[in-house]
Amino acid sequence: MPFPVTNPSLARALAQRGYAEPTSVQSAVLAPETEGRDLLVSAQTGSGKTVAFGLALAGTVLGDGETMPATLAPLVLVIAPTRELALQVHTELTWLYEFTGARILACVGGMDARREARLLHAGCHFVVGTPGRLKDHIERGNLRLNELEAVVLDEADEMLDLGFREELEFILSAAPEDRRTLLFSATIAREIVALARTYQHNALRIDTAAANQPHADIEYRAVRMPGQELEAALVNILRVQDSRALVFCATRDNVRTLHANLMARGFTAVALSGELSQAERNAALSALRESRAQVCIATDVAARGLDLPDLDLVIHADLPTNKATFLHRSGRTGRAGRKGVSVLLVPPQKQRRAEMLLREANAAAIWQSPPTQEDVRAKDEQRLLNHPSLGEALSETTQGLAARLLERANPEAIAAAFITLVQAKLPTPAAVTILPPEAPRPVRAMREPHAGGTPRMAPGSGSWFRVALGRKQNADPRWLVPLICKAGGVTKQDIGAIRIFDRETKFEIAAGAAQTFAAAAAAQSEAQIQPAAPPGNAPRPHFDGPAKPAFNKKNGPAKPYATKPHAAKPHAPKSHEPKPYAAKHEGKLSEQQRRRRNKAGLP
Repeated sequence: MPFPVTNPSLARALAQRGYAEPTSVQSAVLAPETEGRDLLVSAQTGSGKTVAFGLALAGTVLGDGETMPATLAPLVLVIAPTRELALQVHTELTWLYEFTGARILACVGGMDARREARLLHAGCHFVVGTPGRLKDHIERGNLRLNELEAVVLDEADEMLDLGFREELEFILSAAPEDRRTLLFSATIAREIVALARTYQHNALRIDTAAANQPHADIEYRAVRMPGQELEAALVNILRVQDSRALVFCATRDNVRTLHANLMARGFTAVALSGELSQAERNAALSALRESRAQVCIATDVAARGLDLPDLDLVIHADLPTNKATFLHRSGRTGRAGRKGVSVLLVPPQKQRRAEMLLREANAAAIWQSPPTQEDVRAKDEQRLLNHPSLGEALSETTQGLAARLLERANPEAIAAAFITLVQAKLPTPAAVTILPPEAPRPVRAMREPHAGGTPRMAPGSGSWFRVALGRKQNADPRWLVPLICKAGGVTKQDIGAIRIFDRETKFEIAAGAAQTFAAAAAAQSEAQIQPAAPPGNAPRPHFDGPAKPAFNKKNGPAKPYATKPHAAKPHAPKSHEPKPYAAKHEGKLSEQQRRRRNKAGLP
């Protein structure tokens, strides 16, 4: 189906960019019944929404003409939640309206506001910006909305999530009442519906995809590995895939740490987070788009709206907080009909959360182990044998040089030199631990929990382990339990009895989690955890009641408790005769008090 575009300028721009058929959202907004109406559109991420509303606005701002009319005040205002998305929308509209003579201006935080003010006073047709910067320009009188014909809210749900409601209401209230309002959102939640009722007039609702459904062009994978080997697993995945990748972290600190570590390992990596200046963020995205960087480590600031061509891999180093974030992160790949891969890194203690996330997002993931060093080397060998330079046609100069080279060295030496040169800059693969397949958790006998408590495993139903921390190290269950959970990737419900001794502590792990726990604990070195025999008739731990010490440093070996009964003492009848004061209080007076009483003649 060809694009239903009659304007020659727009049709020329689409043809030049290779657009042959419209996507579902583009077809929907170009239907005859949408002409001139307000639109409330929900569409999948990566479905071509920017081109969709750019084409939908053509009838409003161009009419039957091929070029834009002269104007000083803008005709269209596009509001986006983040700087990166606003700049991307600016880029898309620029090429789409290239042959119409439209002047399109971006107003975002982090850029020179005075330069933006000068350009606004000079006149433009489209203004694309973030809510805070647009509100600031309106309040300063730089941005006049009196001639505005249309307002577009892109990723409206994200703007509300980021707390831009006040800025949106201010901007929409300042716009003319007779404008068109196009609202695009990944989900049509109650807040979006309320916003549409307030600022749209008889809006046509368009649902081009079920809410929060995964892309059909994205393959989902979940990689199980010990928590302390997350970076090692990430390194091997990047080496095996050998494609441009976007790695998501939960915090800016994690971004900084992971970026520094990958750079130290030899990857060409860039970082993207809210703490960077706009120039630094633009430079990072440009490096990724132009293949000067292989990996971009980012916070969720890059989860929405960014279009990164040829991005084949998205890795969730930290699990997303909800299914919407998961789908938006993953949606950075698999765009415009290309295939992509979305990988979740899942330590054992977060497996249930990952399973719930995938279930809520309706994403069928392939569970697997991280690539090993042998897998990476095998992939390198395959790429080497299929290296593009081996199939290229050689010029006469190159053929002559190759002949002279063969005269000087044997073919094996030349091949070895070629291998060394090709693999010289490849990062070294990391050693990883392959966790055993998770055994089904058996139904365990549970104790009745205390009021407000959580059921725990029944004593004696699991396997015992030991850690070299005891009373001499002030061992206490309050910090031992988190240590055990972190070291072996279990939850506190998987921990049974704990027995603390002088120089070690023995603890019980549920049978269903014992094998995974042993493998994860053996791979780390912070706490030396080893399998152990049950404590048997060991002394009770100190938190269940003190045990009698076997040795006292001051008095030597502890003496046994007395077992003989005390002999009965003869009981003399008590005299009821009053005693003199001195006799009565003899021993209770100090020497000075007795001298004073003797001097005074008192008894």
